[in-house]
Amino acid sequence: MPISRTRLYLTLTVIALVVAVLAGIRLTRGGTEPDESGLAQPIVSAAAPTSATPSATVPPAAEPPADLPVIAYAKGPRGLPADPDPTSVVPITEALRPAERKALYDAPGGHPRAYLPPRISGLAVVVPIVARQNGWAAVLTPSSNRTIGWLPETGWSPEPVRDQIIVSLGKRRMTWLREGAEQDRWTVAIGTDKTPTPHGRTFVLGRTGTSGAVYAGLDALVLGSVPEEPEKLAPSLRAAHTGIHAWTNTSAFGRDVSNGCVRTPAAGMRTLLAQVDPGTPVVVTA
Repeated sequence: MPISRTRLYLTLTVIALVVAVLAGIRLTRGGTEPDESGLAQPIVSAAAPTSATPSATVPPAAEPPADLPVIAYAKGPRGLPADPDPTSVVPITEALRPAERKALYDAPGGHPRAYLPPRISGLAVVVPIVARQNGWAAVLTPSSNRTIGWLPETGWSPEPVRDQIIVSLGKRRMTWLREGAEQDRWTVAIGTDKTPTPHGRTFVLGRTGTSGAVYAGLDALVLGSVPEEPEKLAPSLRAAHTGIHAWTNTSAFGRDVSNGCVRTPAAGMRTLLAQVDPGTPVVVTA
């Protein structure tokens, strides 16, 4: 039986409406459609809501007390936490150079424990940044082995760190790296069992002069670490820091013979003095 034009028109109209409705449902729910390449691409509804991750709240910094101690060459801070990863050799890329004294806290938003001064015994202070959390930064502390201090990330800007020194006690070897790539290495002398070279992360605090031909007439690099048991040292060395310095007696290299310092060939010392800056991380591993 032939279909009338009116019925055919109504049928086609209904089909068109159904297709349009289905297409609308498909688009609002999100789906895929082919682009010119024939690959399916996601379709996102213009009305789809977006979600943003809320920013972490920055814990406030308590006002330091008037009598807060200041870190000195022979007087390290008390009450600061241990370095959570003291033997990590992951390159540290930033450091803090305080223009004025900064209070160090025992945790983000915690208690102030000591002031980090801009200079210690005439040496400009540059301390590696080892962690960040909720608007706070953790730095390695001088005159205290394997400790960190926290401070708010306000009122200062980090500066880049490019070098790293790794001292392997077991191999009696010191390696200099720049941006993670080895530049040179030397067989060195390290501390004895009685006066060991402090292990863990520290940094180059600065340089100082030496006296005596055995040092090859070269400055030494003063580190932020101090003797583990100063009472076992001669009185003149008990308030000293650990250092890296030249040694002309080559029979010492590869042995445990120093008072805790790292003795290196004169050529290696010249390289370090010419290349590394204060704030350079030094990691002493087993």
